[in-house]
Amino acid sequence: MNRMKIMVNGIPGNMAVNVAKHVLDDEKFELISYSFTGPEIAETQYVIDSLSITLIQPEKRNQAITEIVDTGGFFVSVDYTHPLAVNGNAEFYCKHNLPFVMGTTGGDRKLLEDTIKKSSIPAVVAPNMAKQIVGFQAMMEYGAKSFPDLFKGYSLQVKESHQKGKADTSGTAKAMIRYFNEFGMPFNEEEIIMERDPETQKVKWGISEEYLSGHGWHTYTLISEDQTVRFEFTHNVNGRDIYAKGTLDAISYLYKRIEEGAKGRMFTMIDVLKELG
Repeated sequence: MNRMKIMVNGIPGNMAVNVAKHVLDDEKFELISYSFTGPEIAETQYVIDSLSITLIQPEKRNQAITEIVDTGGFFVSVDYTHPLAVNGNAEFYCKHNLPFVMGTTGGDRKLLEDTIKKSSIPAVVAPNMAKQIVGFQAMMEYGAKSFPDLFKGYSLQVKESHQKGKADTSGTAKAMIRYFNEFGMPFNEEEIIMERDPETQKVKWGISEEYLSGHGWHTYTLISEDQTVRFEFTHNVNGRDIYAKGTLDAISYLYKRIEEGAKGRMFTMIDVLKELG
């Protein structure tokens, strides 16, 4: 069996390292021992389960990519870097014909989509790689389209908590409020209550200390105009494994699309779910 070759970018970031470990543990995949990293990273090597990963700073990646392709052959890139790097990284992948899975949130998402569609490669892009949460979002999207204004007159509160190192507002929360807007509740991204303080997360939210460095808790509260009816949707994730497992499914899906000759296509986790479940 030919194993699928993967380059995970963003190491030593927590999510990138987690995905790399899952790649190493799955015999279907082969982890390439290179990773594009951020300009603030001084280290040149990072060891994961005895495999030494060469870290490549942004100013060196144009020179390094030729060597990586020459020695590693064809591979898929996985991006868990930084919101500010989203569009620049996508342009790099497209320029060098590197199909990719983008789990990084933030950036100009319209520009990201346009960049992929103008390229000769396919990609899977999703602000959330957790299949179950993506499935929940799909149900909400169906409900919003089927029953518009169902909650007209209701007020909405959106709270999300992630680890201190997460730089931007949750992409999942941003996506969800679009569905609530269609349900008849005006709400914008600036109103999302975003928590990043570990002490507040532990004391007020009740998040276990072992998961303060890696979690994603979301609560959407809907209250009727006369305050007599309350709906609440909550999805709390501790750790990062659920996202890593979904990422591996996205990689498998992308490889199939590549084999079929897909070019200039941006796929989502909904596409992955429909095929792989």
